[in-house]
Amino acid sequence: MKLVEPTAAGAAKQMSKQTEFVTVTVADQLLGLPISRVHDVFVVSEMTTVPLAPGEIAGLLNLRGRVVTAVSLRRRLGLQDSHESERKMAVGLENQGEAYGLLVDDVGEVLKLDTDEMQPNPVHMDRGWVELSQGVHQLRDKLLIVLDVDAVLDFGGEREAA
Repeated sequence: MKLVEPTAAGAAKQMSKQTEFVTVTVADQLLGLPISRVHDVFVVSEMTTVPLAPGEIAGLLNLRGRVVTAVSLRRRLGLQDSHESERKMAVGLENQGEAYGLLVDDVGEVLKLDTDEMQPNPVHMDRGWVELSQGVHQLRDKLLIVLDVDAVLDFGGEREAA
């Protein structure tokens, strides 16, 4: 009986590092958030608006007794708010000790993708989106834009510099 050794390419593929992403949809665009950064996925029931807050801040939420800042991913990406009266979904994130709820149109599934297959942002991609993205994954029928959570939640630094 002869043992078949894996080819170098096959062995490399087995050794490649994979990352899991929670997929969300905003304006029919598929986006990925590293699962290591996601704490919760929840339906927004009530939100309190914050007067004089930056435009990206949609309000404050109460999540199991904890005050969470709701950030509109649509506004953060430079898009108009959705006027659909469907339920609002949020992804719970934490950044520098603060809790955030990232408001999205829909939450999808968890995808496990090879880190080596991530590509740089396309040259024609909107500059505002590029600043919030780590790169893209070409899926079978869609493009998944991998969001940089730190960049998405770093809207305060831009204001202080201005």
